[in-house]
Amino acid sequence: MTASETQAAPPAMQRSRAKLWVRTGILAVFGTLFAFLLYRDVASGVFHWTWALMAFLPCLAIGFLMRALVPMQVHPASQHITMSFDRIYFGVILFLVIVKAIAGRAPGMEVWADIAMCVILGLMIGRLSGICLRVRDLKIRHNF
Repeated sequence: MTASETQAAPPAMQRSRAKLWVRTGILAVFGTLFAFLLYRDVASGVFHWTWALMAFLPCLAIGFLMRALVPMQVHPASQHITMSFDRIYFGVILFLVIVKAIAGRAPGMEVWADIAMCVILGLMIGRLSGICLRVRDLKIRHNF
């Protein structure tokens, strides 16, 4: 085995890194879209930043705690960590996106659409942060 082959990441590790980047990309897209919509509603007086924080902060903590639900496997021999699909999180986010879409179209329901956006962002940011910290802790625990 050459030095370049031993330094290259195993395919499973590359897939796990890709999963983290996909999650980060989805968060960036949702975050950008929701930030524009939230700013528009705050500027028009429909919604207030304090309400956004009251919805966002508890969901940030809940999302951080949801990191424990992400199925992960440590492979000490090849020194990588793999993640599996988390159905619970996917279902919650899908439900909230549907609620946001319906509430955003219904007259007089803009506040609920904004609350749903803050909840989605809180869960996504908290969970992604928790996953990154959990992966770091697993790497430290298994010395790689």
